[in-house]
Amino acid sequence: MTDQSTELAIRARRAAFNTAIREGDATAIGPILARDCVMLTGTDSAVIAGRMAQVKVWKRDFASPGRMVYARLPDRIEVSAVAPIAMEYGAWHGIVVGADAPAASGSYVAKWREGPGGWVIEAEIFLTLA
Repeated sequence: MTDQSTELAIRARRAAFNTAIREGDATAIGPILARDCVMLTGTDSAVIAGRMAQVKVWKRDFASPGRMVYARLPDRIEVSAVAPIAMEYGAWHGIVVGADAPAASGSYVAKWREGPGGWVIEAEIFLTLA
């Protein structure tokens, strides 16, 4: 796979992840996460380890009234020449359902790995800036 096709594949997976968040579909998020993935949240630096733990958090979040709809917006994807891995750099924002402006925003990085089922997220780290 070329760097360009890898980048397109990762961007497509990120778009699917954003759609799942927007639609409140935790089931669609699971296949985009590696089994042992890790998320380090932005504001409180909570560590959410493992696919099942993250899907559980998303289900709980989706059930909350006035929930935030998060979007990750990739700026750049760096593809490794020595392993089937890549790093995504971008900005994120969270908008309360029904609101027009973000309630929170910042930057993030995500490490991806290609496996038998396609590209999956191994780790995400978020920084809250506003």
